[in-house]
Amino acid sequence: MTAAGWIQIAVYCALLVALTPVLGRYLARVYGGERVALATVLGPVERGVYRLLGVRADDDMPWRAYARAALWFTATSLAAVYLVMRTQSVHPLNHTDLTSPTWDLSFNTAISFVTNTNWQFYGGETTMTQVTQMTGLAVQNFTSAAVGIAVAVAVVRGLARRGGGTGLGSFWADLVRSVLYVLLPLAIVAAVALMGLGVVQSLGGPTTVRTLAGADQLITVGPVASQEAIKLLGTNGGGYFNVNSAMPFENPTAFANLLEMLLILVIPAALTAMYGTMVGSRRQGWAIFGAMFAMFVVAVVVVYAAEAQSSPAMQAAGLHGANLEGKDVRFGTGSSALFAAITTVASCGAVNAAMDSLTGLGGAVPLANMMTGEVIFGGVGSGLYGMLMYVVLAVFLAGLMVGRTPELLGKKIEAREVKLVAIGTLAVPLLVLVCTGIAVAVKWGDPSVYNAGPQGFAESLYAYVSQANNNGSAFAGFTGYLQPDGTNEGAFAITFANLLGGAAMLFGRFLPMLVVLAVGGALAGKRVTPAGPGTMRTDTATFAALLIATIVLVALLTFVPALLLGPIVQSLTDQLF
Repeated sequence: MTAAGWIQIAVYCALLVALTPVLGRYLARVYGGERVALATVLGPVERGVYRLLGVRADDDMPWRAYARAALWFTATSLAAVYLVMRTQSVHPLNHTDLTSPTWDLSFNTAISFVTNTNWQFYGGETTMTQVTQMTGLAVQNFTSAAVGIAVAVAVVRGLARRGGGTGLGSFWADLVRSVLYVLLPLAIVAAVALMGLGVVQSLGGPTTVRTLAGADQLITVGPVASQEAIKLLGTNGGGYFNVNSAMPFENPTAFANLLEMLLILVIPAALTAMYGTMVGSRRQGWAIFGAMFAMFVVAVVVVYAAEAQSSPAMQAAGLHGANLEGKDVRFGTGSSALFAAITTVASCGAVNAAMDSLTGLGGAVPLANMMTGEVIFGGVGSGLYGMLMYVVLAVFLAGLMVGRTPELLGKKIEAREVKLVAIGTLAVPLLVLVCTGIAVAVKWGDPSVYNAGPQGFAESLYAYVSQANNNGSAFAGFTGYLQPDGTNEGAFAITFANLLGGAAMLFGRFLPMLVVLAVGGALAGKRVTPAGPGTMRTDTATFAALLIATIVLVALLTFVPALLLGPIVQSLTDQLF
C-alpha cells in the first residue's frame, strides 16, 4: 500500500460525497415535476414522445399497471435487441464482415442488456458490428438504466405519499424523463470529456496498432467514448472492447480512470439524496447514504490491503511485493482495487483489471459486495429500491426488539409488507445458490469452467452471483462462447451457460422489481401516524448501523458456506490452483 494509493481513494470519496447532494436535488426536481433549465430545449421533445406513445405524463398508475408497463417495455426491447444481433450480416459499417452470433449467445446478450446486467460472453470488437453496438447495446444502456431509476422513483413516491390514493405515478413519464433530463445530458458531457482525455470516437474501420512487444495488431475501433459514458453512468458495464476499461482506447489516462470511476457511482449515490428530498427529510437520505458509504469504504480498504500482498504464485516464484498480476501498470494496485470495489458495489461490471487475478481475499470482496443484493449504492435505481427493502426489514426487526408496531415515515409496516420484503431479499440468494449448484453438479456446466479446485468453483459462483444480481463482471476463466478463428464464423456457444445465465438475469432483475413495486403500492395507501416519544427514528447513525447489520445477517451470511468453498480457501492456503 502506498501514500499515492490512499490519496486516490480519499480524493474519490471526497468528490462522491460533494456531488451527491447537488445531483440529488436536481433529480428530486425532475421527478417532482418541477421545471428545470433543460425543459426549455427538451420540453417539446418530451411532449412529442408522449404523443408518439399515446400516453399521459400525469397518469397515476397503481403498482400493477406500473409493473405491466415496465414488463411490456422490457419485452419489446428484448425482441428488438435480439433482432438487431441476428441480422448483423446486412448491417452497414460492418467493416470486418461479421456474421451474426449464435442464437443462444444472442438470447443471453439481449437479456443481459435489457436487464442492466451487460454480461458479455464475447469480445465486443470481434463479435458485434458498430450498428449492433450503437443501436442495440448502447440504446439499452440508456433504457434499462432508465427503467431502474423509474421504479426507484415510483417506490419513493409510495413512501412519500400523504394525501391518500395508491398511485405511483406514470412509468412512461419517469422513463422519458430519466433518459432526456438525466442520462442523456450527463452522457453527452461525459463523452465529450472522455474524448478530450483520449478515448476513441470513430466510425472508421480497423486500424493497426503497435503492441509493447513490437508486433502489429489489427484493432476495430468505433464510437467508444459515447458508449463508454453511458456504460458507466447507467451502471451497465458492457465494454466496446473485450478487456473493457483496461483497454487504452477506453481508458487512456489516470484522469480518465478517475472520471470513469466517478461516473459509476454518481447517480446511485445521488438517488439517496433525491429520496431524502422527496420524502421531506434529507436526514433520511443521508442515513441511507451513510450505510452504503461505510460498507463501500470497508470493501475498498480490504481489497486494497489484500492486493498489496504477494499471491501464492508470486511467493512460489520467490517474488515479493504487491500482486500486480492482471493489473495495468498505468493504474497500479490502489486504483485497480478501488475500481474493483466500485464496480461491484454498483451493479456495473466494468473492470480495469482482471478480477480472476485477485488474491483469495481480494476476490472474496467483490463477491461479497454483489452478495449483499447490490445495495451498496447498487445499480441506478435498483440499488436504492433494493436498499429500501432492507430499510423496511430493519424497521420491522427493530419493532420486534422493542415490542412496538414498526413504522417507516409514519406508515405502519404490517404482515403483507414484511412477507413481500422477505421474498424480495431472499429470492435472489436462493436463485444464485440453485444455479451454482446445478452448474457444478451436471456435466453441461463443465465446459464453461477453466480452472480446477476452489478457483474453478469460484468461477461458477462468481458467474451466477454476477448474473443474478445484474452486475456483469466475471472471473475470466468462465466462458460461454468460443471463437476459434477470432470471428463469428465457426464460433459456437455453450448453450447451457447461456440459457441458465439468461434465466438468472431475468429472475434476478424482475422478481425484486415486482416485489418492491408491490411494497410501494401497499405503503402509498397507508395513513400517516404522527411520530410519538416511542417512535424509532430512521434518520440517525444508530439506524444506519442497524441497517448494515441487517444486510450482513440476511444477505451475506447466506453465502458463507459458498465463500468458504472458493475464495476463502484460497486465501488460507499457499497451494496453487
